[in-house]
Amino acid sequence: MSVTRRYSRHLLIPEVGLEGQHRLSAARVLVVGAGGLGSPALQYLAAAGVGRLGVVDDDVVDETNLQRQTIFASADVGRKKAETAAERLYGLNPTIAVDAIPVRFDATNARQLVQLYDVVLDCTDRFPTRYLINDVCVLEGKPEVYGSIFRFDGQVSVFAPTGPCYRCLYPEPPPLESRPTCAEGGVLGALAGIVGSWQANEALKVLLGAGETLRGRLMLIDALYARVREVRFERDRSCAICGEAPAIREILSQTYDEPQPDASGAEIDAADLEQALRGARLLDVREPHEAVLGSIDGAIAIPASELEARMHELDTAAAYVVACRVGAKSLWAVRRLRDAGFDRVIHLKGGLLAYAARHPEFEFF
Repeated sequence: MSVTRRYSRHLLIPEVGLEGQHRLSAARVLVVGAGGLGSPALQYLAAAGVGRLGVVDDDVVDETNLQRQTIFASADVGRKKAETAAERLYGLNPTIAVDAIPVRFDATNARQLVQLYDVVLDCTDRFPTRYLINDVCVLEGKPEVYGSIFRFDGQVSVFAPTGPCYRCLYPEPPPLESRPTCAEGGVLGALAGIVGSWQANEALKVLLGAGETLRGRLMLIDALYARVREVRFERDRSCAICGEAPAIREILSQTYDEPQPDASGAEIDAADLEQALRGARLLDVREPHEAVLGSIDGAIAIPASELEARMHELDTAAAYVVACRVGAKSLWAVRRLRDAGFDRVIHLKGGLLAYAARHPEFEFF
């Protein structure tokens, strides 16, 4: 196999050339998350000839992933993402090395993993992991390429040792109940390709020392109306990790534990829902666009966005099992109902998606 022929279109670019291609071959990139963003990012980094790729993901392929996670095929459902992605990448470019790391990226292994690579891509969808990646990269002096997606909206930026970090942009995560998730709100599959590819582009520029990266700039992509805009931001002198007097000097597990919202009462698993409904009504707080995907007979449908205005329709003496799609909106609803004097409310852990996984006859995507 001719390496010169494989990378001939790179060699023609003045900003890359033979020297740049050698730099890519000697580079090591860690990609945290092999999902919607990681799929295109990994494939383009592999195709570009980045010498070693680390793929960190402890999840397995699910059928719902296939709409946007293009590195996987239908036959991969149930397989470990990291190992399956590594196979695809090696098939795409057998001249590179791929480290399949099928573990959860957490405070116990983050620094050891980041130390082994030159650039880190944040392709995750969990806020605690985003802050963990940022903090480790700051402490280890490694550049990070950040991306996120939701519905038609995407974000991309670069956090470098010489520039502002993720905490300068977002000092604190939003409340758990207000965090949008792809599982609840959805995401356009093609948007994942756009943002993940842009992350790969920024990583390649960092490795090549070419052009101007998104350091100190947040790119906002509106795929629905085909608009891209930019927000500039500076290093926050009071930043908890990169400020003048940083409060975070080491990686402690408790700093990055996913906050567990207090449901202030009973919580049941999907396996116990049918039993619970023998003495209670299901209160479905999904939004209308979510509720069309399936329902349970006898359920009371009041979207979370309308709960405050329609709470008078409920009986404070009645028992309710409160459910949404994945369990975030319903946790908020349970707390709000209890504050309003509803004492017999139970939360459905994992939402109706967890119930649908146990009941194929339930028409729910």
